[in-house]
Amino acid sequence: MHKSIVRQTAPSTGDDRPIPAEVHPLLWRIYRARGLRDPAELARELPALIPPDHMAGLGQAVEVLAHALEARRRILIVGDFDADGATSCALGVLALRAFGHQAVDFLVPNRFEFGYGLTPEIVEHARAYRPDLIVTVDNGISSVAGVAAARALGWQVVVTDHHLAGRVLPDADALVNPNLAGNPFPSKALAGVGVIFYVLLGLRSRLRLSGWFERNGIAMPNMGDLLDLVALGTVADVVALDHNNRVLVHQGLMRIRSGRCRPGISALLRVAGRNPARAQAADMGFAVGPRLNAAGRLDDMAIGIRCLLADDPDEALALATELDRLNRERRSIEDEMKQQAEAMLANWTPQDDAELPWGLCLYQADWHQGVIGILAARIKERYHRPVIAFASAGDGLLKGSARSIPGLHIRDVLDEVAVREPDLLHKFGGHSMAAGMTIPEQGLAAFARTFDAVVRLHLEPDALRAVIHSDGGIEVNQLTLETARAIIDGGPWGQGFPEPTFDDRFEVLSSRVVGEKHWKLVLRPPATDLVLDAIAFNSVETTPVMPREIRAAYRLDENEWQGRLSLQLRIEYLEGVET
Repeated sequence: MHKSIVRQTAPSTGDDRPIPAEVHPLLWRIYRARGLRDPAELARELPALIPPDHMAGLGQAVEVLAHALEARRRILIVGDFDADGATSCALGVLALRAFGHQAVDFLVPNRFEFGYGLTPEIVEHARAYRPDLIVTVDNGISSVAGVAAARALGWQVVVTDHHLAGRVLPDADALVNPNLAGNPFPSKALAGVGVIFYVLLGLRSRLRLSGWFERNGIAMPNMGDLLDLVALGTVADVVALDHNNRVLVHQGLMRIRSGRCRPGISALLRVAGRNPARAQAADMGFAVGPRLNAAGRLDDMAIGIRCLLADDPDEALALATELDRLNRERRSIEDEMKQQAEAMLANWTPQDDAELPWGLCLYQADWHQGVIGILAARIKERYHRPVIAFASAGDGLLKGSARSIPGLHIRDVLDEVAVREPDLLHKFGGHSMAAGMTIPEQGLAAFARTFDAVVRLHLEPDALRAVIHSDGGIEVNQLTLETARAIIDGGPWGQGFPEPTFDDRFEVLSSRVVGEKHWKLVLRPPATDLVLDAIAFNSVETTPVMPREIRAAYRLDENEWQGRLSLQLRIEYLEGVET
């Protein structure tokens, strides 16, 4: 698939305020291209956070929780089986225990037995825990039947979630979700772990005002100590890093770098070959998050949560090592599934059209349910169109995992499919860029046709062409380790606040394949004496022969080798230049 490099510039607003003295000029240009105008938007200290009292429903949730603590009631936290759900569970357990409440436990549905969320089946399973109160984290807003089942047993239910709601809301004792209609909380991008953090922040204030900590002889906990979990869950869930989320992630990363983080996070970084003292948001998304997710994909997310809860470094390392093993197994399964999917697409023989569908549905009977989301993401990246990968769920049903492209809200598309074909979608939910669903196996062909038709209504043909947004060229004298460090320190970067990408032409002085998939390059900007190291990950397949001159979209990175740091260009895309 060919890509286009498009240089982005700061929108013209007539705002000519001077560059803040403490901001690198290159960074200011980058910030403006991302829509920042006021230097106050660069504040990353905790006072810059939106106050909890802006969140509708939070006050009611706090009251239910406070009464549960005062009455010593048993609390069961029900989470999701991904990194956001795992960090949310761990944060809830750790905070409530720090508040002096020991009667708290967690339960995460096994995705292969129970599926997603607080279902009636999970409520039945939860009977063994004898809870008085269930708190959902990173799920629950669509659990209408599950909440009803729990309340029928006499349990209270507090739902904390960030997913988009359906037409009917669960009848819970409290609903906290910034994305509910009418909720005035300005940041709609909070991850599930961010929502439960806010709830517990409000609970701590309520307990402090009531004298709870003094009466029980407890030093008031510092909620900032839990921000490492918030940073991990927020980045791993790929929510937009708006200003509020950047504050949360920055503060969490600062704690990780200074060694003030959970032993499990430190252990997961180390088994991934990352240095906790130099941890970046990308490490949370590409190293720690996938290892946590591997537990939920292949086994039981309780392994990941126990790793995050571990206080003993040796226990944390043992659990992190098991998660690393599961992640290697997941990669092996993923590689095989990807090869099978590529073979399908190479031999595609659509009945009615000579081109691939705009909305692509793929299914093979033996595909692994826990890996179809990653497969959909990989195929989406390769063919740049929305993709749903399906796996058998038994009983004549298929589980699907969808990934979308910019400009297409995938959950809204599924909503429209459900309106057109109400018998094809048994249930679905998700975000703008990712969603999950269950359909009848015999309805796959009809679903695929309807999905493609709806996608075509919402996309223009140009949307199927991948675009790399570049921050433009960079002066040769700025191609330094110091500039790379300024950019790293200027983050956190991530979804909705992308890491700076530049584009320029380079002569290729040398090239070699490393790790079978990656190009290791030595580059020189034309008409200069500057020599630069570069690496292009996973690029050998698309560029089997390296040209002598290239145009590259790249990022500035630090490379650590034998204790020495040096500048390295991380190539995101390259194409040959005709000379």
